Amino acid sequence: MTTNTSNSIEPDPEGSEAADDVFEEIDDRRSLTGASLVAVAVVGILFSAFQLWLGARGFVFEFAIPGFGTVQIASLASLQIRAIHVNFALVMAFLLFPGSTGTGAITRRIESLPAVARNRFGDSPVTRAAEAVRSAVWWAFVDEESTRITPSDIALILLSTFPSAYYFTQYDEITDVIRVRGLGGAGTLGEVVPSLAALELGFLADYSLAYLMGVLAILLVLEATRRALGLLLTLLVSLFLLYAKYGYLLPRDLPVAQTFATSQLRWNQIVQNLWYTVEGILGVPVGVSVRFIYIFILFGAFLEMSGAGKWFIDLAYSITGTRKGGPAKASVVASGFMGMLSGSSVANTVTTGALTIPLMKRSGYSPEFSGAVESSVSSGGQILPPVMGAAAFLIVEYTGTPFRDVVIAATLPAVAFFFGMWVMVHFEAAKRGIGGLTRSELLDLGPHMRRGWFYLVPLGLLLYYLVIARLSVGRAGWLTIVATVALIAMVAAYNERTGPALVGGILAGYALFAVSLFYAGGTPIDLLYGAETAEYGLTGALRAAAPSLPTVVAAISFAFLLADPRGDAPLLDLDDDVTEAGAWFDERVGVDVAGSRAGQFGSFILKSMDSGAKTATIVVVAVAAAGVIPGVIGITGLGGSLRALIISVSGGSLVLLLILAGLAAVIVGMGMPTTVMYIIIVVLLGPVLPEFGIAILAVHLFVLYLGLMADVTPPVMVAAYAAAGIAKSDPFETGKQAFLLSLNKILVPFAFVFSPGILLLRTTDGQGSILTGADVADLGFFLPEVVAPILAVFAGVYALGVAIIGFYHADVRYGARLSLVAAAVLLSVPGMVLLPASAALGLLGVDAGLYSVTNELVARGVGAAILVVGLIRNRRRAGGESGDRPVAGDSPDAASQ
Repeated sequence: MTTNTSNSIEPDPEGSEAADDVFEEIDDRRSLTGASLVAVAVVGILFSAFQLWLGARGFVFEFAIPGFGTVQIASLASLQIRAIHVNFALVMAFLLFPGSTGTGAITRRIESLPAVARNRFGDSPVTRAAEAVRSAVWWAFVDEESTRITPSDIALILLSTFPSAYYFTQYDEITDVIRVRGLGGAGTLGEVVPSLAALELGFLADYSLAYLMGVLAILLVLEATRRALGLLLTLLVSLFLLYAKYGYLLPRDLPVAQTFATSQLRWNQIVQNLWYTVEGILGVPVGVSVRFIYIFILFGAFLEMSGAGKWFIDLAYSITGTRKGGPAKASVVASGFMGMLSGSSVANTVTTGALTIPLMKRSGYSPEFSGAVESSVSSGGQILPPVMGAAAFLIVEYTGTPFRDVVIAATLPAVAFFFGMWVMVHFEAAKRGIGGLTRSELLDLGPHMRRGWFYLVPLGLLLYYLVIARLSVGRAGWLTIVATVALIAMVAAYNERTGPALVGGILAGYALFAVSLFYAGGTPIDLLYGAETAEYGLTGALRAAAPSLPTVVAAISFAFLLADPRGDAPLLDLDDDVTEAGAWFDERVGVDVAGSRAGQFGSFILKSMDSGAKTATIVVVAVAAAGVIPGVIGITGLGGSLRALIISVSGGSLVLLLILAGLAAVIVGMGMPTTVMYIIIVVLLGPVLPEFGIAILAVHLFVLYLGLMADVTPPVMVAAYAAAGIAKSDPFETGKQAFLLSLNKILVPFAFVFSPGILLLRTTDGQGSILTGADVADLGFFLPEVVAPILAVFAGVYALGVAIIGFYHADVRYGARLSLVAAAVLLSVPGMVLLPASAALGLLGVDAGLYSVTNELVARGVGAAILVVGLIRNRRRAGGESGDRPVAGDSPDAASQ
């Protein structure tokens, strides 16, 4: 792992070393070298190339040769594509993660065999046989140092290709036979592959080949899950599998057990449902990964490898570093940017924390608070538009909501969360008298923007493609990647000497395309391949040529790179991983290839594809394993029973149901990837909440927010543990403070569930839609149900921040902190008070429907009054106690900062 910083803000060597140690501790991936490293890179690049083709051309694999015609390789169905997608992830998982490091219960017993045999039999054939067994097991299965690929890994990689090969070659049997007659009607090995009929012995003769391939696929997914994601998720998925088969044995005369009792199923029914339909492993989650998740992970990898990550960190410090508590405020901004790109709370914590945590400690924050801030904001990166995390794309699929609407809806809640973090780090700085960094320690904002403004272009284009052009998510991701590659090619080719010619060449290329469209009805490329032409006017030709601009930029820039490969590139500042990969290649081949501008550009592309594949592998394995759970729920009919049970337990109370859903999301999210948590909770609780009139998008964002709390919730709190390792702080205390700092992730989602206007939604009969101009013009709706809740939730977040830190001009007393918490709830979620109050009055025989828009406004007003009175009292008390505490600066009010 590498840590990137600017030349002006140097990383603390101790912090970087601690970050590397933490990353190695939490990351189970192998540290490969030589041929093994090359093999992983090749597979990863092929995986990314496969996904890039899907993003560009869809499921038809064909290409045209001018003057020859079209060469079609294959046209695949959706299930075939998904099987290949999972296959790639399985191969990557078996290459990246060791099956055993020799520390498991079984391997420890095998390792002790020679000593036991020597104690009992001395130096005998038995002892030598035990030593031979131990050596054979270690050679075949054990990778103690996580540095080599074992024979068992190669065997698993080979086996993983069989189910996909069956999908690829026998898809007609799947569609025409299995879907009609089940797996029992499919052919055996000898019937499907006559040349292998001689191998039909034992189980190979008893079961159909389709059944055996399905069983193999499920077992391989479980093994990849164990390696990449740990034993907990593997056991959970296995438990669901066993429940599908043996759930019928649960007694039907017991109240709870009868809810979970199922009808008896055969293994071939379960296997068919989980591998040969869109209800199981190859279901919605993997489909979303194929179409959306991977391409956006790849976009994040391209942007990060381009150097955007370190540029954003430096930008955050340039903007906020000199303010009160500047390093912590920079951590809030930088971790939001980086978390948006990485989509992983832990990876973001380690990457940005290597710089931000030591700086926060050095400025005066405690080690525990420094680690808590970094882990809390890092976990929030997955809710920050426009990229967000993988779960956002699952929301698109499960809710049928366009991604642009998800981005629009998620914006204000994300801003509210980061605003709350800003408030808390500010008041902690005021409490401890912590100032900011000096301007001499930071980059000047103007030169920094001029040096890297182009890093903002991909994000701007992504928003344009999604929100304005309204392209599909996959298409927007693909076009943004193309634009990013073209941009970096231009940056690599640009210097003072080549700049004018480069810009002139790009303009000439664009003009050529526009002229070609105007006169010939197609671009030069269209004409070369014989594509259909159309008539364009001058304005239409200029507009139609715009989508070809990235191609023109990339082609012209690459030509300049080839013409002058050794020229300087003053704006090119690629990620350290890219330069290290290039240096490694040059060292091995003995030729300075990657060190040239053209070589650096090539290294950037290949390393981005490799890095994207490695990041995506864990996500793909996670969603494949998680697909078993809805598959089992669907085939057993458990969903309806759970729905009835949940409504019964909640007693029909929306407040209680939301609390139960939040607790379930946090508990399930502990130690689980966000995507897995989301799938489990949405499958179990998703169908219930909309029955209470809640907009379905609000329900799904609610689950996502609460699930992210698991990353900082004791005792698991993986992100807090990572931050504590870098901060060298007490892990539990760091996790406790991170949990408190993250309470906005509870307050904000409860707020937008009760007031969907915060999501810029208007709900009608439980159906939410993004606000239109007519909605804004309807002031009777817009002011009380949109403007008031938005202002109130920001005020509530402010109140909660002051209560958590316990400082506003002076220490806030315990009673005042409780009143501020009450103000935060009344401002943000008055429904959490009004609904229980109505229920309580109902128990007393008073029919009072307190939950209404008018009463919400009254409750928010009461909350605002409590907040204002509390702040004024504390400020006056601080004036009376002046001199008791040194406070940095004249105005500790967060708004002034």
